[in-house]
Amino acid sequence: MTQDILRRILDPASRPNPYPLYAELRRTPVYHAGEGPYAISHYHDILSLLHDPRLSSDTRNRTAEADDPLAGADEDEGTTLPPGFLRLDPPEHDRLRRMTNRPFGPPHSPHRIESLRPELETIVKDLIDGIGDPTEVDLVEQFSYPFPVTVICRLLGVPHEDEPRFHVWAETLAASLDPAPDSDTAEQAKVMRSTRMELGMYLAGLIEERRKKPGDDMLSQLAAGSGGTGEEGPMSTMELLSTAALLLVAGHETTVNLITNGMLTLLRHPEVLKDLRANPALSVPLVEELLRYEPPVQFLSNRTALADIEVRGVTIPKGSALWLVVASGNRDPDRFPDPDRFDPYRKDIQHLGLGSGIHSCFGAPMARLEAQLALSELARRLENPRLVEDPPPYRRNAVLRGPRSLRVTCDGILP
Repeated sequence: MTQDILRRILDPASRPNPYPLYAELRRTPVYHAGEGPYAISHYHDILSLLHDPRLSSDTRNRTAEADDPLAGADEDEGTTLPPGFLRLDPPEHDRLRRMTNRPFGPPHSPHRIESLRPELETIVKDLIDGIGDPTEVDLVEQFSYPFPVTVICRLLGVPHEDEPRFHVWAETLAASLDPAPDSDTAEQAKVMRSTRMELGMYLAGLIEERRKKPGDDMLSQLAAGSGGTGEEGPMSTMELLSTAALLLVAGHETTVNLITNGMLTLLRHPEVLKDLRANPALSVPLVEELLRYEPPVQFLSNRTALADIEVRGVTIPKGSALWLVVASGNRDPDRFPDPDRFDPYRKDIQHLGLGSGIHSCFGAPMARLEAQLALSELARRLENPRLVEDPPPYRRNAVLRGPRSLRVTCDGILP
């Protein structure tokens, strides 16, 4: 490979279609350019490593000489908030994730997500009703962004009037996940610290309000200490702040991309759009195929080897940075027949789009339900939708890959 393929993957010019680059990357299953991360691109290797306790999600375990020169600023370094549990290892990870899950889903709150279905359906309906001129629609601005951000704010108990403030905060923090070799890392770290401080101060005030006047939202339950039992006790204030910040950002950034990538894919496959319009139940397998075909998270770049690890005869030294390129694994022809074909009728869709192992996507049940409701209702109500431009403009972020806008024109909005 004459030019480092990882830098080509990070190049914003590759964002509309990185999949040929992933196919090229798979020719070297354990790719290493002499410095920087080891990139793993095949399905079974990625799946195995996602379950390997010798792999850490805490970048503080990297050795200085093995650090990833492609990585941007670490948003946790020198900031007021500690790392969220996605960036921690057991036992701290397990404790915080278990406590967070109690008010969120099964087994302790088994009906929490499904009970939100009527409210989600109302939000979807109202957003589509408010689209306005059907000939000039930006689905990101008018639907894909406001839907999940409204949902996560209501779930956590963020006042409706404060929802717009999270747009800038979330975009800034999400950008920290993107390795950006050409960015000013010092300036990026400064912006990240400022953003996390602003968010932390806001959440601290909100948590104090919830302690004085609790509601039925997740933040109230966590602030009241309902997540802890026995020796675990409640979360510390700093743990609660970092967890709330994590849920706010992760709770909608990926879902925005899932819905937007989903509509883009459907508009490129009008026969599937027609099938979905006639059969809304198709949304269930369709979303799973989307998570394989166009995953909102393209690769995991925060993994570190805690010991020497051998993959396909290559030894990855202790302290090395790893990239697990899940979007490549999802198109691995050794795992999926005809992997570059979008097929919601595929019999086997055991994708990596939501991760696997102890760090599998915390909000997967909510993301699935949101995408199913959003895509089936958009398919039903947008009359003869067409793309205005293809490919659409994309965000720079290579990890959280999705269109910055998705302009569509329709003949009308059906009731």
